[in-house]
Amino acid sequence: MIEFIFNRIKSINHASHGIFIMLKHEHNAWIHMLATVAVCSAGLYLKLSNNEWCLIVLAVVAVWTAEALNTALEFLADVASPDFHPMIEKAKDVAAGGVLITSIGSVIIAGFVFGPYIMTLFTLSRG
Repeated sequence: MIEFIFNRIKSINHASHGIFIMLKHEHNAWIHMLATVAVCSAGLYLKLSNNEWCLIVLAVVAVWTAEALNTALEFLADVASPDFHPMIEKAKDVAAGGVLITSIGSVIIAGFVFGPYIMTLFTLSRG
């Protein structure tokens, strides 16, 4: 049992190191970090409901997961083909497109969640 727990802790350490590597090497991850902080801060300020938080958390996790997979693919592709190769370029572009699709979906979800709050603020400021 102790060995099982020790192995799980090692796995968590490896995964945490992977997140650190992503943040260190992938500038787009910094943008995701800023967006995550902004969205969570807005959610706390607006006191989102549990259902709204579920949508926000799912959107944030989806973007971070897509970015992590994209970064891992880029690292592997660079090792597999250090020189330019058109198929590697296509693979990287497709993976980046996956991050873009996920990001757009997350912005749409944020619009559905935060939209009513924003509309209320505009209505209050007019009246």
